[in-house]
Amino acid sequence: MCGAGDLFRGWFTLVERCPRCSLRFERIDGHASGALGINTIVSVVVLFFVGVVGFIITFPELPLVPLTSTAVGVSVLFPIFFYPFSKTIWTAIDIRLRPLEPGEVAPGYSDWLDR
Repeated sequence: MCGAGDLFRGWFTLVERCPRCSLRFERIDGHASGALGINTIVSVVVLFFVGVVGFIITFPELPLVPLTSTAVGVSVLFPIFFYPFSKTIWTAIDIRLRPLEPGEVAPGYSDWLDR
């Protein structure tokens, strides 16, 4: 939430704490399930739009093999691509739903508590 970068050690590994404000990203047990939910929802929406666009572009012939191949590719690759974004988006949603408490961030970043 402070806008720091370098939050990932690789594509799939989120650092434990923000390097700038020391926010602990996994604030409670089960935090990862929220990110999984965000990733699933966004991936399904993207897959739906890919299917609709493919249907519209190819109608009335509907080549099933290319459409199915594209749908499978999107359903496999997009969630992998979107994974780090879903983790940070869920952290932002979590902070809005459960505001920060004193001591959760480094001194100087406590102005978030008033929002």
